[in-house]
This record gives sequence, structure tokens and C-alpha cells, in this order.
Amino acid sequence: MSKSTRFLACICVALSAATARAENVLCTVLADAAAQKVIKQAGRCDERLTPASTFKVALSLMGYDSGYLTDEHLPALPFREGYADWLPSWRVTTDPSAWISNSVVWYSQRLTEWLGPERFQQYVTAFHYGNEDLSGNPGKHDGLTQAWLSSSLQITALEEAAFLEKLVRRDLPVSARAYDMTSRITRVAHLANGWDVHGKAGTGSPANPDGTLDREREIGWFVGWADKAGRSIVFVRCVAGSAQQQIRTGLRARADFLQELPALLDSL
Repeated sequence: MSKSTRFLACICVALSAATARAENVLCTVLADAAAQKVIKQAGRCDERLTPASTFKVALSLMGYDSGYLTDEHLPALPFREGYADWLPSWRVTTDPSAWISNSVVWYSQRLTEWLGPERFQQYVTAFHYGNEDLSGNPGKHDGLTQAWLSSSLQITALEEAAFLEKLVRRDLPVSARAYDMTSRITRVAHLANGWDVHGKAGTGSPANPDGTLDREREIGWFVGWADKAGRSIVFVRCVAGSAQQQIRTGLRARADFLQELPALLDSL
């Protein structure tokens, strides 16, 4: 059994053991990167939401372009008291590969602190990433480490797809190595129909009408692209679900979409 097949099998087994869920698919987008054309769009795809950990794709480009990230395994940063430690897998020394696969928040924050506010903003602006707002939570001046975490930085599914199209076409102002290494550490599966899939899941809390966060619900993303025989298809799946589940909404969105993706790609 290949690594990708084992990955999919483990996710599906975990999902079947989880409690009943109530996902609501908010949006699905498929786009042909070379043609710069949306070829499938369903649902509410123009609502700006937190990118949550899908922002790590953009952060990876920044990290490798700036030189903070070296390869899959450097820098390996030690966990320290006071870092975000919500999951056991975050409480260990972490390298770029583990950062992406385990979605380690504190590793992202060390990267953005190293970039500093001016360079961080320059990248986000150059990428035209969502609303480009890195101000963070009102009055807290914490945008450097919090903006993408259910805070000021917001993006629609269509904007996410446009960003990913530019990544795949290499139309963003970063180095060739930044593209190469980001592609390498975001690879998640090789489908039976021959497509290689790269992507990142993310989970965040939606905002209430008064601006506070609804901790009872979650927004789940799975975004990325699939390559085969010189063709690249960008995808974005966004769902809303309950926060009271064993597996976070973004991971459930990833598992469900990976099951649907072969048929979707075969239909193009």
C-alpha cells in the first residue's frame, strides 16, 4: 500500500469512528490554472472568511523565498513553553514538513515574526491575498502572529482559487525554489486515476453579527491543486460544521473532498 493510499485509508477510518457530523458545503470551486478559467462553481463562493491554516501555503512561499525556510527539514525549531500547544504533535521540535502536515500554528508565527510587519505586508499585498488586512484583532496589535487565525485577514473561495492559479502558473513574485519546495511539502496524495494532489486543510471560527467568534461552529477548508500530464486543476472546498466533533472540520472537508476528487477530475 502506497503512502498516499495509507493516508486516505487512515483518514476514512478515523472519520467513520467519529461522532455524527452536520457539514454544510458552502462552496466548491475547480479552475483550470493555465486557462485562468473557473470550470466548476457551486455554492456561496464570494463570502470572505478566515483562511485559517490554508494560509500556510502562502506562508511557505514567503518562507522559502525569504530564506527563512531551507528545505523540507530545516530549520528544525524546538518547542518552547508559551507557544501554541493545542495538539500533542505541536509540542515537539518541528521542521517545514511537519509544520505543514501537522499544521503547527507556532511555527507559522516564528516565520512571520522573522519577516517582520513590513515585509510580511509586502508579500500579502504582492500576492493580492484576500482583503490583505494584517491588522489583527481590534486594539490588540497582534496581526503579525494572529491575522490569519479567525481575525482580520479574510478571503473568499474565488480569491483563494485565483491565488492558487497564480501559484501554479508561477506568476507570483517569489523564487523558483519557493515554488518547488512549497509544491514538495504540500503533496498529499497520488490518486488512482493518475493525478498528483497538493493541498492544505484549515479550520477556523466564523464571526457572529457583532464581530465576536462563534466557537460552537467551524469553517473548514481544503484548498490546493492537482497535476496530471501537464495540466493543473486548482480546487477549493469550504464547509461549515459543528465544533463539537472529534475531528476538526477542515480535516473532514479534506477527507470528503479527496474521495470526490477523482470523479470530479475524470468529468473535466
